[in-house]
This record gives sequence, structure tokens and C-alpha cells, in this order.
Amino acid sequence: MRGIIIENISNLYKVKTEEGVIYEANARGKFKKDDITPVVGDFVECEVVKEDKEKDRVSIDKILDRKVYIKRPKLANISQIVLVVSSKHPKPDLLMLDKQLAFIEYLGIKALIVLNKTDLDKEKTFKQIKNVYEKIGYKVLETKAKEGVGIKELKKELLNNTNAFSGNSGVGKSTLINAIFDKDVTLEGEISKKSKRGKNTTTYTRLYEIDKNTFIADTPGFSTFDISEIESKDLCLYFKEFRKYINDCEFVGCTHIKEENCGIKNAIKEGKIEQERYDRFCKIYNELKEKEKRKW
Repeated sequence: MRGIIIENISNLYKVKTEEGVIYEANARGKFKKDDITPVVGDFVECEVVKEDKEKDRVSIDKILDRKVYIKRPKLANISQIVLVVSSKHPKPDLLMLDKQLAFIEYLGIKALIVLNKTDLDKEKTFKQIKNVYEKIGYKVLETKAKEGVGIKELKKELLNNTNAFSGNSGVGKSTLINAIFDKDVTLEGEISKKSKRGKNTTTYTRLYEIDKNTFIADTPGFSTFDISEIESKDLCLYFKEFRKYINDCEFVGCTHIKEENCGIKNAIKEGKIEQERYDRFCKIYNELKEKEKRKW
């Protein structure tokens, strides 16, 4: 039978079958030999193993082809990442946001930006942020999680996706998720981070089903995912408003940093690309370049 892995604690799994039955599961030893590990979000083939009279378990026999795989934290077949940015307390971290957007473009999945705590931003700077990213082509929602404002629209955007929430500490991810479920479901990952329980658990990841074919992934540490899989020379491809100007550069292999007659720099002068977004591109480029130097 087929199913989806909805939970992984160390080497123990839970699989939800196409019929809607949830089984505890183990992975067959052959996966270790093949140097592959089943992860949450994987679609799998499995079979029932009679262990005792009380309940059946299943063995995971085969991992079906993955559309997407994230190495850290380990997660498969995610289709949308919800990037939560606080309008105030803490202040918006747009460098982190741009790193995450570049990685999402690299993965080839959807990004949804949520500007939370808009009621605390008396200067309405979140409106400028919204304007910049909507012009690029991203969907941007405004929410006040504690008051439940914007939750209905957010739920609609989550439908028919396997979603992960990402954002710095304090931006209101847990409050948003609780509002989506309309109850206090404080996720286990959040509990373990706050109380320091579960330190001995090597991995903990879980999918919560909120509607048919609609999941939210609880992935501790997701806001710090590593983008070093992207090579510095390719970073410009993942700033999506840059793409159409790359072929206007005079030099083949233009880094868009120091060169003259650069299509991207010319687009900035013409007001087609935001200067501040380009400045953050340069910072991320230099970070990736430094990491690449250290590899050798």
C-alpha cells in the first residue's frame, strides 16, 4: 500500500495511508545500504508487519520519486514555504527574507510572504515592504495573528499544499499556526525549543493535516536553513526580477558586482530593480563567495 510519512522521531516513523489509516513504521535496512533515508513528506510504498495482537506496524519498502528534497531540516515534497516577517518587534529582517526567497526559487516551489504584527507598525513601513515584493511577483499577506486578522485569507493560500512556516524567533509563527487550527496546538518543535526538552531527540519533524491534501510541517530550526547549495555565480538566477536583464550584460559571466555595462545595474538606474534589494543581493553573494573559498 501507499502513504505519506507524517512524522519522524529519530528512526521511528508514522505513515498515513491513502485510505487514511495511520501506522507506526520502520524503514527497511536496505535504505542504509543504498545511503538514502526516508524523511517526512516522502510518499512511500509499505506493507503491514504483524508484530503483536494489539496493533499492526508497517515496514517502509520503497521511497517514491521526490519532487523536492531539503537537506536541512530533512523534508521532502514540500510545495510552499510561508515566510513570516514581523512588521515590528522584532524589526523586519529583509536580508533573511531575500536569502529564503532565493532558496525557494532554487527549489522551484512557491513562496508566500506574511507580514505579521501590522498593528504595531505605526509608521506603516510594512506597506513599502509589501509594495516591493508584490512588484517582484510574490503574494504578500498582512496579518494580526493575535486578533485573527488575515487568517481566513492565509488558510485559503495554504490549501492543496504541503506548507512549511519559516521566520526568525518572535515573528509570530506559533500564534499564526494556532489561529489557523483555531485552537492552541503549540507545536512540539516550539515546545522543545522553549523548554529544552527533547534534547536527546536527534530529529523531530511532523506534518499536521489541516484539510484534504493540505499539511503544515513542524520543522524546528527551519528559519536557519542553509542556502550554500546555491553557487555564488548562479545567485542572480534566483532573484527573479534580475533574470530578464542578465542577457543585457556586456561581459559573459558577469557577476553583477564590479563590472561596468551590467544589465542588472542599468535596470537599477532605470528604476526597474530596487537598489536596496540589489544591495542585499551583493551581501548574500559575498557570503556565498567566502564559504566557497573556505571549502578549498
